[in-house]
Formats: sequence, structure tokens, C-alpha cells
Amino acid sequence: MEELMLEAFKIISEAGNASASFLKAVAAAENECFEEAEVQLHTGNESLVAAHQLQTRLLQKEASGCVSEYSLIMVHAQDHLMDAILLKDMANSIIKLNRKVAALTEAVQLQN
Repeated sequence: MEELMLEAFKIISEAGNASASFLKAVAAAENECFEEAEVQLHTGNESLVAAHQLQTRLLQKEASGCVSEYSLIMVHAQDHLMDAILLKDMANSIIKLNRKVAALTEAVQLQN
């Protein structure tokens, strides 16, 4: 059970880092700092991949017959991971929209 708790906390940490980076990416895009947004997306994705790899190892162990005990901490870790995955998708969409708004704003300014 102790190993499971440690793995859960690692997932929480990596997923939290990913979420923070995705939010920083959105903030950068809102300020039209699109290069910084891309850097933050990349950083967030690295943390998300690390969290997902931890989850995959735990799933493989369970699939091979090592059944884990129920853990509220692990449920919490899975929640953080799912939130980070959703936030990645939302951040990408928001950044894409910010790019379009910036391009349209520039086009309007050039016409005036």
C-alpha cells in the first residue's frame, strides 16, 4: 500500500505541474506571447506524459494480477490526471482562438 501511495503522490505532482504549465500557456497567449505559450504547452505535456506513464505502470501491474487496495489518494490522483488532460485540450483551443483574435485585430488595424 505504501508503494501505491507514493505512486499516487507522484501522479498528483506531475499532473499538477502539467496543469500549472497549461494555465501559464493560456495566460501567455492572452498577452499575445505565443512563443511562451508554446514553451509552456511543451513543458506541460512533458509532465502529463510522466503522469500518464506512472498510471500506465500501475494499470499494467493490476492487469497482471497484482490487485491494489482501494485508495482515496489514488482516486484523487486519477482526478488530477483527468483534469490535466482536459486542461491540455482546453488550453490548445483557447490559444488557437487567441491567435485568430490577434490576427484579426492586426488585419483590422492595417485597414484603418
